[in-house]
Amino acid sequence: MRILLVEDDHHLATSLSEALSAQRYTVDVAYDGEMAWQQIRMLPYDLTLMDVTLPQLNGLALCQRMRSHGVDSPVLMLTARDTSSDKVAGLDAGADAYMVKPFDLEELIAQIRALIRRGQTSASQHLTWGSLRLNPSTYEVSYQDTPLRLTPKEFALLELLMRHGRRVLSRHFMLESIWNLEDPPGEETVKAHLKALRQKLRQAGAPRNLIETVHGLGYRLANQG
Repeated sequence: MRILLVEDDHHLATSLSEALSAQRYTVDVAYDGEMAWQQIRMLPYDLTLMDVTLPQLNGLALCQRMRSHGVDSPVLMLTARDTSSDKVAGLDAGADAYMVKPFDLEELIAQIRALIRRGQTSASQHLTWGSLRLNPSTYEVSYQDTPLRLTPKEFALLELLMRHGRRVLSRHFMLESIWNLEDPPGEETVKAHLKALRQKLRQAGAPRNLIETVHGLGYRLANQG
């Protein structure tokens, strides 16, 4: 799951990014509204967490722009203002929820989980591919009912592959989808994580070619059955 955090307070942005990363979210950070809009145009986000008071383009205007351009992923607004009129303005701009600073971190994370679940269809709650089953909400994976213990990046790679099925995904696409934009690793990192993921799948009884290599192009899941 990928979150865009839009916050001009660098200290708070760093703290929130670390806390969300610890919850296995991929977090990109933007420090003003225009920077955020450029990133939203480049990548699909599962949720945008934004301050209302931002330089260049404030949170209300950013949210309105997102909705007017058909971006319907959840938006959670943060603000120091706690009046009914401020909350109404945020919700009218298209925000899904509104939290007042200072906030409880556990409550914020719970709200984020709830909004992401709400934004998903019921069909996407559990992903299946043959005997492989993945639950994005509980971070559980099994093959023929044998549980797999995956690292966060291995889990994210497998979820990405399962969501795209037979579509070939390049290493570059995987990097953009899973690693944050500020410090992406090289493509060899993707190769190393996929090697470890394949090994764990085989140990659980999956066929060796469950994750296929399409030479010169990327990776995809093998045909079911």
